[in-house]
Amino acid sequence: MNGKYIVALDQGTSSCRAILVSQQGDIVAIEQEEFTQHFPKAGWVEHDAEEIWEVQLKMFRQLLHNQGIQAGDVLGIGITNQRETTVVWNKHTGQPIHKAIVWQDRRTAPICEDIKQSGHDGYIYENTGLVVDAYFSGTKVKWILDNVPDARAMAAKGDLCFGTMDSWLIWKMTNGKSHVTDYTNASRTMLYNIRTLEWDPKILDLIEVPAGILPRVQPSASEFGLFEIDDVSIPICGVAGDQQSALFGQACFSAGMAKNTYGTGCFLLMNVGKEFVQSKNGLLTTLCCDANGQVCYGLEGSIFIAGAAIQWLRDGLQVIESSPDSENIASAVADNHDVVVVPAFAGLGAPYWNMYARGAIFGLTRGTERSHLIKGTLDSLAYQTRDVIDAMAEDAGQPLEMLKVDGGACANSYLMQFQADILGTPVERPEVIETTAMGAAYLAGITLGLWNSELIESNRKVDRVFKSTMSEEERKSLYTQWKKAVERTLDWVDA
Repeated sequence: MNGKYIVALDQGTSSCRAILVSQQGDIVAIEQEEFTQHFPKAGWVEHDAEEIWEVQLKMFRQLLHNQGIQAGDVLGIGITNQRETTVVWNKHTGQPIHKAIVWQDRRTAPICEDIKQSGHDGYIYENTGLVVDAYFSGTKVKWILDNVPDARAMAAKGDLCFGTMDSWLIWKMTNGKSHVTDYTNASRTMLYNIRTLEWDPKILDLIEVPAGILPRVQPSASEFGLFEIDDVSIPICGVAGDQQSALFGQACFSAGMAKNTYGTGCFLLMNVGKEFVQSKNGLLTTLCCDANGQVCYGLEGSIFIAGAAIQWLRDGLQVIESSPDSENIASAVADNHDVVVVPAFAGLGAPYWNMYARGAIFGLTRGTERSHLIKGTLDSLAYQTRDVIDAMAEDAGQPLEMLKVDGGACANSYLMQFQADILGTPVERPEVIETTAMGAAYLAGITLGLWNSELIESNRKVDRVFKSTMSEEERKSLYTQWKKAVERTLDWVDA
């Protein structure tokens, strides 16, 4: 193989991937490997940050080896990552002082309750764009500092670094020379003021996070450091949290454009331009990338459990052998969505923001079979998406005309058709559903001067548009049933 390439590193919640992208913007090859999920207590989810680094590095090397190219053939690297997952490490040894606390983890719910009781949640929402919830990084950092022996003393002496997964990987790739993040990841910590574009001293004081452990923040399309490997220095020049990266990869460069990513979670994100927009419907305001990879604002609805629910069917209940099996099984079910699954395994995100909801299954009868459960689980992804889109349309003052989709589960045509049906809105699936990785690659390419927004837009091809075939009466009936089911899962666990 000849030529030069961009490599996108996609550090996800369940796997690490490396994607080779040509200068023409085509995906040449992908390598992927899952890593271990740790569940030490109910509601706790952890990752081994060292294992993630080792797997991510392995995928990079495997990508080059399998394609017969050298590190010197890589012009630049883009990184996209699971957001909010929190690592604190010793800056001298480079070793984490605790396992990474994953975004799904609920252990800091009591800390969040204390913040709400103190009356500071309004200030946090108005300045970070985020609701006070265990989902975000800030309270996870506090928990680590409070619970790891000597951690606070080490932080006071300047011996510790905090970062989300992008910061952790960059630190390792640059041999500790760069402790840095981008605006999109910083905006998910609940510590960063997205109005002033600075770490917020009032919030840092409130949550007891010392400023000295925080990374430097810069635009998504900029130079973050050099990946030193095989006697070659490759610029790391594009970084964005996975959802903002997918928005960029879908070429949603203008205000009003939106996408939904069906990954481990499900995330609807709308570009709202250069002005801060405050949601009145439980959505988040967050930082995104404009056409040049510089900072702009977005509205986001976060659904905690989406593809993870299909993983649960496969690994937890063992009722399917592989995720793609769910499409044919659900399509063959004759009933009219009688079984309703609410996958509130980690509480409910937007627009409910109920940390104490838990999963439930409704509509079981003696005739219920595994296929009904599988269909109901897929349906739940579409219902949760409708919840968020309705809230977003109210905030934006207009209905969504078209939903652009990406992520692994959007390959499921049963799910995409039901999504269009329950929305009454067309759903557009691109030929290349790897838009999260492509967003990171595009950001790196923009920094290097390889691409611009016009080329990115022209590179995006549509695979299929799903249009609703459901009557308005049936749509209303099914959605009313869903809302009734959700209501019965709220506050299942006592605060």
